[in-house]
Amino acid sequence: MSRSTTARTYNQNHVPRPYTPGGQRVSVYVSWSYPAEAGRNPAELDNRFSTMTEVRRTAWPAYEDPKWSDPLRFQQGVAGSLELFFWGWLPFQQFAQEVTGHPVPVYQRVDQAGFPTPLDERVLADTDTLLVFGLDHMITGQEPAPEEIEAVRAFLAREGTRLVLGPHHDVGASDDLAVRDREHRHHGDPLVPRQQRFARYLRSLMGELGIPVENRYGLRPAVSGPKQIAPLSVARDLDTGGWLEGVTTLNFHMHLPHYAVTTDDPDVVRVLGRQPIDLSRPAHPFTEEGNTEFDVVLWMPPGGERAGDVLLADSTVFSSLFGGDESLRAFWRNVVTHRRGT
Repeated sequence: MSRSTTARTYNQNHVPRPYTPGGQRVSVYVSWSYPAEAGRNPAELDNRFSTMTEVRRTAWPAYEDPKWSDPLRFQQGVAGSLELFFWGWLPFQQFAQEVTGHPVPVYQRVDQAGFPTPLDERVLADTDTLLVFGLDHMITGQEPAPEEIEAVRAFLAREGTRLVLGPHHDVGASDDLAVRDREHRHHGDPLVPRQQRFARYLRSLMGELGIPVENRYGLRPAVSGPKQIAPLSVARDLDTGGWLEGVTTLNFHMHLPHYAVTTDDPDVVRVLGRQPIDLSRPAHPFTEEGNTEFDVVLWMPPGGERAGDVLLADSTVFSSLFGGDESLRAFWRNVVTHRRGT
């Protein structure tokens, strides 16, 4: 991550970006309530983010640099681990700004200071590419208002728009504790509780928009080397929009969602990329059904009244916390530049 030449700002309104031909205006919307996530009781085992102290202990000594471990500089509770997300998104923001010529704002449904920002025309008016990261725990009750749903519909009715949805994993949906334990032993991340269900906001929004996809499980991807994720299985014949052009791998994360298509109509959603599963890990209910790959990059081309594209890819794909290389940056470039397929 390159050092910024300007000072950081906070607590001010976004300055609208003018349209420029060929320069997509990219925005990120995080569907969580920051106070609701940061205020979760650390004594509760499930459905919360880790505290920064837990991150430091589990990943020791990776976060023992004073910029992470000094409580006078970095928060050590849940709020500290939330801030890691913002650190991780910075390289994508910088990359997108270099490619498009426009800064990339990050909006939160409710921010650190308690200010709510619904997904409405204030966010969408100067946006061409919108990424929505579904990182809200279901237990916090985030739901899109009817006005937000209509605003997103109007956004997608504009030519040249694209909506990139990243509902996060859904671990431990079963009421059977033995099943939850098998899921946990499969992905093996000690920082993930036995139940961690995300993306109530996006699930509701996708249902209202008629996007027939559900985020399921938290599956361990196969690797080709130390923390080097195995190559994707790419359906090049379906990728007429070029979304995965130049892309062979994304980045490694211990528990990625399977984006299950819930319609039998093969023309609605195209599964562009599937990720091989690490079959050396303990069995997961999904692998016990005979599955060896899961769906990670999906595309809905424009159709009907929707002039914009819809993509699905997990929010971790846009974070430097989980590594990255030229292949990943090729995907970023494809997402934030003008492309049109059929």
